[in-house]
Amino acid sequence: MANSSEPANNNQPSLIDESIDITASSGKNFWIDKGFTWLVYAFAALTVTVLFWMSWIIFEKALPAINKFGLGFLWNQQWDTGNLVFGALPYIYGTLVSSAIAMLFAVPVGIAVALVTSENFIPASARTTIAFIVELIAAVPSVIIGLWGVYVFIPSFVPLQTWLSNIFGWIPLFNTPSPAGFNMLTAGIILAIMILPTMAAISREVLLVVPKELRSGSMALGSTRWETIFRVILPAGFSGIVGAAMLALGRALGETMAVTMVIGNSAQVSLSLLDPAYSIPSVLANEFAEAQDPLHVGALTYLGLILFVVTLVVNICALVVVQFVGGKTK
Repeated sequence: MANSSEPANNNQPSLIDESIDITASSGKNFWIDKGFTWLVYAFAALTVTVLFWMSWIIFEKALPAINKFGLGFLWNQQWDTGNLVFGALPYIYGTLVSSAIAMLFAVPVGIAVALVTSENFIPASARTTIAFIVELIAAVPSVIIGLWGVYVFIPSFVPLQTWLSNIFGWIPLFNTPSPAGFNMLTAGIILAIMILPTMAAISREVLLVVPKELRSGSMALGSTRWETIFRVILPAGFSGIVGAAMLALGRALGETMAVTMVIGNSAQVSLSLLDPAYSIPSVLANEFAEAQDPLHVGALTYLGLILFVVTLVVNICALVVVQFVGGKTK
């Protein structure tokens, strides 16, 4: 064994090339590194520029309605195209409530799918197949899901809605006699199906990267599999799951075609989930192409600006929550 107290042998050749300067900013290939750095800066700046450009264009087009109605546009329920009186409350309400219903169904189901496809409950081949099929839902065009909702889902779902109305009609949420199927609850469930791949796929990737040492340590201390899942694995991946939920919510807020086909397109604010409703993307899709009056166009663009702000707020909240939870778990 070498004695550490012995002086170093100065006669041995040095393995360090002292001619290399790792802090050098010039050299044979330095222009490639510098050029790539500026290219990355340019793409980042272009992305931010496009975002601000979009915001300015939407704000500029919405300015006639903003000057005419002000913030009262947000809580006004009247939408009278003939008299050019516009209010956004039914559309804001429909967008938020249908998205909330979608999250209510998609989050637990998405986490369950992520657990089944990331843990070893079933063979690996079955896990991969299930994950692939769930992710395939994201590739189905929204108009196809809307047609499936109209021809398959609603006819099969109406008896359940009628039962809910007959048995629980005393509850305001189901106080609609003879529901037709085209309503807020149907739109929320269709949205849940559409955002399920986002929720499940991202949550699965998050759970797969949870260190195996955490699982092994928990089970070595005597925890059961489900205790390990609920007390170790899910808390460890909580920030990622929250991020997945916020991304799914962002898609639910902006979904247009499928919701337009099943929500009923009735501009009203009703507590009953079995009543027809309307959403911001739906009214934009239905009326924007036919809008002629600048005030009507401005009111529709004002709705788009509100949706834009709501989506940005959701993403900012997601970022804050993820960073806050991530900081607590470090």
